[in-house]
Amino acid sequence: MSTSLQTRGTEADPAPTDPNGARRVLTLSTVAFTLMFAAWLMFGVLGIPIQQEFGLTDVQLSWLSAVAILNGSLWRLPAGIVADRVGGRIVFTVMLLVTAVFAYLVAGAGSYSMLLVLAFLVGFAGNSFSAGIAWNSAWSPRDRQGFAFGVFGAGNVGASVTKFIGPVLIAGTAGSTYFGFVEGGWRLVPVVYAVLLVAVAALLWAFTPRRDRKPGRGRSLRQELTPLRQPRVWRFSLYYVAVFGAYVGLSAWLPKYYTTNFHVPLAVAALLTALFIFPASLLRPLGGWCSDRFGARRVMYATFAVMLVATFLLSMPNGHIVLQPGDREVLPYHLGIVPFTVLVFLLGCAMGIGKAAVYKHIPEYFPQEVGSVGGLVGMLGGLGGFILPPLFAYATGWTGLPTATFIVLFLLTLVCAVWMHRTVVHMLQRQSPELATHFETPELKEATR
Repeated sequence: MSTSLQTRGTEADPAPTDPNGARRVLTLSTVAFTLMFAAWLMFGVLGIPIQQEFGLTDVQLSWLSAVAILNGSLWRLPAGIVADRVGGRIVFTVMLLVTAVFAYLVAGAGSYSMLLVLAFLVGFAGNSFSAGIAWNSAWSPRDRQGFAFGVFGAGNVGASVTKFIGPVLIAGTAGSTYFGFVEGGWRLVPVVYAVLLVAVAALLWAFTPRRDRKPGRGRSLRQELTPLRQPRVWRFSLYYVAVFGAYVGLSAWLPKYYTTNFHVPLAVAALLTALFIFPASLLRPLGGWCSDRFGARRVMYATFAVMLVATFLLSMPNGHIVLQPGDREVLPYHLGIVPFTVLVFLLGCAMGIGKAAVYKHIPEYFPQEVGSVGGLVGMLGGLGGFILPPLFAYATGWTGLPTATFIVLFLLTLVCAVWMHRTVVHMLQRQSPELATHFETPELKEATR
């Protein structure tokens, strides 16, 4: 494929070579995405004091996080297309300001139904991901796109921001009132985010290039959406459900899992959850670099292998086998908090690397439709994050096993790994032997679907 970065722009756009502009776009979009991601998933920590104040069940609590995740996924496809057409600078600024308004309103919620509505509206922040992918794709040279996407995607670490500052603010300000109208406790956190979102919007508007790149300008909506009919797009989307949707679901679910199953305080649960979030976010640049250097498929094989091992061990219930006669207990298995945390950390490492590898595929196969294809992949991945927390709750209730959470993730990963391997094997059977060492080549024919 000889397509260059110039195919992602128009003659009226700035010259493709502008390292300073690309760095500013990458830096400020990453900062903005980090903050919006923190606001998007803040109910993972705020949910526990909210549950205590409003007397919510575990299922009600899971839906509070789920509706935020839902709205942060629904608009990813149009957000990517709009960013391609009007420029990421405008799209990001609007998203920051809109999210600030909704975050501020959360602080005044007086009922569970109102919280559900506001959580849904705050979730709009999650759609910034596809806008940022399209924006950075327009500014980054092709041989650096995997790394650029990884750096931008590392903004997922915003999920840990609330895990760190949330418990401290909640415990240190409970019962206080600020400026005569802002309550302390959990209600102060969304107000702090609202202020920061407005400040970052001002910085982004002031310091990113005024003459933005708009690679989708002049293309019809039909041209943008045509690639979505290809099965490989939906395959990439399922991969992203496993590496991103599961990441989002666990980020929201783990604080509750730690407090319920290991009986640790919320502050400790939040810190332990951050040990999952940090590698799942900060290793995205490494995943992008590895994908640039070794190929995305090889990275995905390694990702799924580690995820399968980790989720299998995490899914095994505590207990033993009883042999009769004599009622002898054999093969005792008990996963304490330390090995559990280590396995979750490894799971986060695999997810962080895999998220970048999934998105490395997109500009390789669809260089002119990164906004639409990346938007769909991000949307379906985010919808996975919406479905999984309630599914974790229901699976735990149905089976009576807390580890049902990881049974769900093991099965999801297994489906992805089998589908990917069957695709590669089918490709080699159809076009071998010349492709035996070239299965990263994007020009592969329909057999790769």
